[in-house]
Amino acid sequence: MRNRDIKSLAELHLEISRVKTDYQFKETQLKADAKSYIKQFSPINLIKDFLNPQSIMKFDEKTNLSGSIMSLILPMFLNKTVFRGSGFITKSIAALVSGKIGKSLDAESLTGIFSKAKSLFSSFTSKKKKTNVNFVDYGIPPDSETY
Repeated sequence: MRNRDIKSLAELHLEISRVKTDYQFKETQLKADAKSYIKQFSPINLIKDFLNPQSIMKFDEKTNLSGSIMSLILPMFLNKTVFRGSGFITKSIAALVSGKIGKSLDAESLTGIFSKAKSLFSSFTSKKKKTNVNFVDYGIPPDSETY
């Protein structure tokens, strides 16, 4: 704070108004800085920055997170669905094999598998058989007395 020699009441009022305007300017500046800081670290920006496909692929290349998750989920899924009534030995062999397969999967191969499955299902649903109706309309209504 600056030391000022105030000699009159007018100078005191002038100094009070200067301090108030300086205070208000610093307040608005601080609010603007805080808003920009909060906006920078908001959850929406974090999601937008870290959950786009390029960053997920880059993160997965370093950690192989999708392979680790698949090595845990795939054996449980197969044991609950495909090998439901099987014995202990069959389930353990299936768990070992599917765990190894799950480790070898990465994000690119998973997206390739999902896109192929999607295209396979879409090709089944888009091929609707059109039946040709061999119906000839002679212009006579079926309820007429000409029969």
